[in-house]
This record gives sequence, structure tokens and C-alpha cells, in this order.
Amino acid sequence: MTERLVVIGGDAAGMSAASQARRRRGPDELSIVAFERGRHVSYSACGIPYLVAGDVGDPDDLVARHPAEFRDRQHIDLRLGSEVAAIDTDRREVLVRADGREYREPFDQLVIATGGVPLRPEVPGALALGIHGVQTLDDGMRLLGYLERHAPRRAVVVGGGYIGLEMAEAMLRRGLDVTLVDAAEQPMRTLDPDMGALVGDALRAEGVTLRLGETLQGFTAAAGRVASVHTSGGEIPADVVILGLGTRPGSDLARAAGIAVGATGGIRVDRRMRTPVEGIWAAGDCVETFHLVSQRPVAIALGTHANKQGRAAGINIGGGYATFPGVVGTAVSKLCAHEVARTGLSTAEAEAAGFAPFGVVTESTTRAGYFPGATKIRTKIIAERTSGRLLGAQIVGREGAAKRIDALAVALWNGMTVEEMTSLDLSYAPPFAPVWDPILIAARKAAEALGS
Repeated sequence: MTERLVVIGGDAAGMSAASQARRRRGPDELSIVAFERGRHVSYSACGIPYLVAGDVGDPDDLVARHPAEFRDRQHIDLRLGSEVAAIDTDRREVLVRADGREYREPFDQLVIATGGVPLRPEVPGALALGIHGVQTLDDGMRLLGYLERHAPRRAVVVGGGYIGLEMAEAMLRRGLDVTLVDAAEQPMRTLDPDMGALVGDALRAEGVTLRLGETLQGFTAAAGRVASVHTSGGEIPADVVILGLGTRPGSDLARAAGIAVGATGGIRVDRRMRTPVEGIWAAGDCVETFHLVSQRPVAIALGTHANKQGRAAGINIGGGYATFPGVVGTAVSKLCAHEVARTGLSTAEAEAAGFAPFGVVTESTTRAGYFPGATKIRTKIIAERTSGRLLGAQIVGREGAAKRIDALAVALWNGMTVEEMTSLDLSYAPPFAPVWDPILIAARKAAEALGS
């Protein structure tokens, strides 16, 4: 008898799971139905700021696979514009809403890949036209349409995290005057304050007006469109507003079905992406995962994790064996020529996890100092005082800076100490690095501080 797999969510995690399951089990053995409430599947949400900025010329360029590829080549019954409204774990079926009607779809195996829910401010005027989130490709296309129709001059970005930075650049690239509002005293609160201050300096250098330490209080509209943003520091004129307040795990559907949700708000899964309910799996931004440094559950919304988690779920559903061991919290972003990166724990996170951390900051160059194009790079290493174990790292610099975080992430993943890192065999040539790479300089200084 043919087994039935239902997938809720048609982006990275959901379609990775469906594809991997199909590779291992043919249509006669496993039928697959995937529901996606939007109009697009398997697209790069991380590329949306670059679509808005003009680096990506066509929204279709962000789509990795089109619906026809799943339907015709992989025999996956992909249904767009279809929202799953409820899961019945006893009857093993989902309630689907599409085209103004409701129907029930049975399942033997279920993958929940409902993604993240953007945080929207509950303040007066928040429903005015011209206030945009940028979570989905449809969101990005709506924003592009608004910019083209109304030709705004003044943009306000609310939120100073990764999306806030990238959307501030997108608005600058389109010639708008940009103000960034954040309740924190420095942008990029996932960094230590001293490194976040460098990001603030970079924003100002590019012409962004910063309104830090100010809480959002509401919006004023004129003729139905946003006209100003109100904060605890006063009123800011605005023709368009971009919300970059982050997301929370989209676990409401699972919670309502009685599927366990963790303290982070993400669905609880094991290393194979199984929920506690037999035959029900979850992957992507909706789940809670394990931080390998803090040894605590975390919810981190990132496409790389979603793809890996979906892949693991699909392999297991297909009869193979795969795990997703956890994360170390590696991320990069940029603002024009400025690059930002981090991995592991910040100082505050390390203290909260029970470590006794210390940090060192070093300044170097991305290339040999005499080589054309060499620019400054600041690297911060956070280590455990008792053992010298690397706990985290942060980088702020220009071109050639941010991807160095990958070497630090590998060291972190493998539990290296800063002393061990001083002897890493990193590549060297003047166009790419000074003879002492910035990572080695930072590790050496941390090791010296540990021994003092």
C-alpha cells in the first residue's frame, strides 16, 4: 500500500524534505503532497534585500526550483495558495483552505515546515500603506511595486539587525534618505556593544541617520499612506517604512495540535528532526535547535539551517539515516562596503550560559599592508578564562573581512582553544592576507591574555 507524506510549507525546509524523501522512495511507494500558502516555492528569502537594491534584476533569479520541476520531475503534488489551518494527530489528517473552500487531507507521515512569523509592532497606524516587511518573495515584490509607484524620498528602517542593515543599504542604493530606528543603544545587538558601535559608525559613514535607544510608538498616515514614524524620541517623516524586527518560530499550528513546543517557541525535535509525535517531523525556522557551545536550545532563523534540517528529515522519511547535530550561531551581513560577522556566543550570552568569558579585540588588515586594497579589519575573540576554549568571535571590516568568520566557526565547532588556534595553518599571499592572518593575531593575543 502506498504511504502518504504531507508537507506543510514550500520553501527551504519543506521542499528539501520532500525532495530527499522522493529520491529514496518512488511514487508507487510514497505519494507526496506539499502545501504552500504563497505563490512561490524554493526561493532565497535572504536575497530579497539585494533584489530591492537592484543587485538581482529579476525576482525569478531568486527561485532555485519552479513548481513544475517538483510536479513533473519528482512527482510531488505541490499545491500553491493552499494554507493548512489545522493538524489532527489522532485522525492523521490536515485541514486545508484554498480557493474559498476547506477540505481534509490524510497523511501517514507529516513534515511541519511553517517557517518564521515576522514580528509586527502592535502600535497605532501599523496597518497604513507603505509599511513593509520583507520575509517572503511576495513581500519583496510588493515593496518593489510600492517604490516604483510612489517614488518615496524618505525611508525609515525599524530594527538594527541583519535585515535592518541590508534594507538600509537597499534604500541608500535607491537614492533615499534613510533613518534607522532601534530600541538598543547600538545596532546589531547580537554583537558585543563595542563591536556594535563599529557598525553604528559604518551606518553613519554611509549617510544613515541613527535613532538609537528609541522605542517605536506608532505611525501617522496621510491619505492612507504612512507619513511619519513616532518614537520615544520624537517624530520622523517617512514615505516608506521597512520593518526589520526579526521573527519568531511559526509553531502555532503545531502547538494547537498538541505537538510539543520548547521554551524558545520553536517545535521540539530530536537530532533526526522527529517531534515527540510518531510520524510527525519538523524542520526550518519553526523548530528549536541545539546550540553546541551554550548547550542550550535556541531558535535561529537561517536558510542554511532550514535546508540541512529538511534534508535530514527527508532522508529519514525515505528510509535512510541522517541527523542535524545543532548550530554555533554563525552569520554574516553587510552594509555597502562594510562587512559584519559573528559566530558562537557574545560575552553576555557566554555569561548567561555559565561561562567565565573574556574578550580581546585586535586590528589588522585584510591583505598585506603594502598591497593595494588592504583595509582595516577588527576581530574580537571571546574565550573561556579557565580553559582558553573559544566561545565566540565577531568581525567588523570591509571587503575580505566577513568570510574569515568561517575559519573561526570551524574552530568553535571542534572545541579548539585559543592556544591551539595560534598554530592554524591558514593560507597566506599578499593579495589575500598579511603574513599573520587577523585570526591568528586575535588568537595569539587571547592566548597571551590567558597566560598573564
